[in-house]
Amino acid sequence: MQTLFIDKEIKYEGRELSPHWIYKNFNILGDAIVSFIGEVDVNITEMVDIEDVINNEPIYSKKMLNFIIEQYSVTLEEMVCLQRLFVSIIKDIIEEKTGKKIRRSGDDLFFDNRKLSVSIATKSVTSCLIHTALNIIKEGAPIEASDLSEIGIEDYIQFGREVMSKYKNEVEDIKLATYKVRGVVE
Repeated sequence: MQTLFIDKEIKYEGRELSPHWIYKNFNILGDAIVSFIGEVDVNITEMVDIEDVINNEPIYSKKMLNFIIEQYSVTLEEMVCLQRLFVSIIKDIIEEKTGKKIRRSGDDLFFDNRKLSVSIATKSVTSCLIHTALNIIKEGAPIEASDLSEIGIEDYIQFGREVMSKYKNEVEDIKLATYKVRGVVE
């Protein structure tokens, strides 16, 4: 799995959660995770989460730390499990760095009962994808939100790189764990 922190701001509108977006834009072929900072403005027409569409809940934030993950040899159910692992990694890193308690509910993170993150996993024709983003600026969000700076995370680039590295190591370790065991029979 390859990782890349993108040094330019990118506005996330939902279309970025598509097969080969990472390859087409950053020449990274195969399983990958990228991170970038930018505004998030996902209209209902671009929403992947049908529940949000039914509830007419578009996503907006002036500035978020975004992650897009694309993996090819997994099912949607496996990708949802990896999404939960990814969100748990973020939670662990925040708590280790700040000493503050973060609550995880499914694929969402909360600080002081205010939403810190958005996350979705989906399947394309060729791969499975995750978009997860953490508020950098909470003002203007359509719900009660928290953000990284109030929690004590200020170096968003370093934090993003650390999250990607830990996820990459975890995914590679999972693969190694499958290689080292022998099959059993009755």
